Amino acid sequence: MTNTTAQYRTEGDNSIYAQPDGQVIPVVTHAGDEDTNTAQSGDCVRVSGVSIQHTPATKLWFGQVSNTPGYRSLPHHHGEAETGGYVLRGHGRIYYGENYQQFQDMRAGDWVFVPPFMPHVEANMSVTEELVWLTARTPENIVVNLEDVDDVILADYRRA
Repeated sequence: MTNTTAQYRTEGDNSIYAQPDGQVIPVVTHAGDEDTNTAQSGDCVRVSGVSIQHTPATKLWFGQVSNTPGYRSLPHHHGEAETGGYVLRGHGRIYYGENYQQFQDMRAGDWVFVPPFMPHVEANMSVTEELVWLTARTPENIVVNLEDVDDVILADYRRA
């Protein structure tokens, strides 16, 4: 056993993550075993890879979010959760502010942070390509859906 391992074990109590046999081990969610029973928001689909629903995680939600071509989420916010995202593919837009008149565009390779309690709409700006991103949220996948808005108030947005 290395000194690093010994230090890790004495730095804190991680027994809440123990398996039934008492061992604390990494937990892998294999492709196809993700949790799909997650909070959704309109046409925005969230799939969990790491969450309280199927891993020992208690303070983190990490998953994939996707919008099919020309579709968007309902207006929503994530309560107390801080949200970070990384765009894998596609062209997305986050609308926010009064009547969702402000927006930020995102493309593959871009990172985004959405503060807690900020109402927003996530839209796929392409009518031919899927928008896919990874999202981390702490403490959990909180989704508070708000009253829907007409597509026409969202600058340049169009459905497939």
